[in-house]
Amino acid sequence: MRRSVVLVTGAAGFVGSAVVERLVKEGVGVRALAHRSDVPSGVEGVRGDLVRSGSLRGLCEGVDCVLHLAARIGGTAEECRAVNVEGTRALLAEAERAGVRRIVQLGTAAVYREGAHRGAMEGELAEEPGSVTSVTRLVGERMVLAAGGAVVRPHLVYGRGDRWVVPSLVRLLARLPHWVEGGRARMSLVSVDALAGAIAELAVREGGVGGVLHAGHPEPVTARELVGTVARELGLPLPRGEVDLSGALELVGGPDGPDAVVRRQVSLLAVDHWYDSGRLWGQLEASPGARFSEAFGQYAGWYRGAGRELSLIHISEPTRRRGISYAVF
Repeated sequence: MRRSVVLVTGAAGFVGSAVVERLVKEGVGVRALAHRSDVPSGVEGVRGDLVRSGSLRGLCEGVDCVLHLAARIGGTAEECRAVNVEGTRALLAEAERAGVRRIVQLGTAAVYREGAHRGAMEGELAEEPGSVTSVTRLVGERMVLAAGGAVVRPHLVYGRGDRWVVPSLVRLLARLPHWVEGGRARMSLVSVDALAGAIAELAVREGGVGGVLHAGHPEPVTARELVGTVARELGLPLPRGEVDLSGALELVGGPDGPDAVVRRQVSLLAVDHWYDSGRLWGQLEASPGARFSEAFGQYAGWYRGAGRELSLIHISEPTRRRGISYAVF
């Protein structure tokens, strides 16, 4: 009996590498679209580029599922559109040509209109992204949905390979060493391993699941729990005192105020952003894992080891116990 073969774009990325590792471990055949990076061990690599549609010819032949995990994050509008829109369009055309009906895309909760999000289910929030990246990703997501595929939308993903969530938080806290709005804001987080488990199962399960699927741990995390856990595990000082959102933005802003990226980072510590993920976990055997305060410890060593590369504030365990100064790497 032929084993399942799954095509993965973005196989060398943060989430993609974890998904590939899970699929290989479960004996699933993996074909990776390789652009610049080498493909992981045990994987069939196929050279191609989402921005060159001709290079995708035949990519989906013999494939049972397409996992579209690649996306252009940042850059110009033209660069984002080339990958997130036209690249997705070309990939879907190849999938249709090869008769592949099971398509799963990694999306993002950043496609929702900015504001407080409290336990929203799929379909309840307006899709009005503010950045070029998210605007083009939403166009790509809608094409996947129109083709009968599934779009998995996490909010914040942490774990081995994370170069945005925890690193950005640590750098922000160095500039803003205060609790914002008392640390009461709640947010959805999911570990990269839990997310990879869900995506890998969607790729091979009988009877595909279509539509949008929120992907977060069932229990939202408060900003106080997020910051406190990261500080404890990485040996960082806790914030002192409290500021409201406007005061926080004033502290981190320059003459013209904070840029859009910093403004969004601060808002995540001050405004609720959590989503109901019951539809995803209710249909899978995959587990969302332990809550953040219990799960983060298994990744702390990786973050500490990557501290210099990620420009993290780091303090050794003996130094932390003495309660003395810390260094910025």
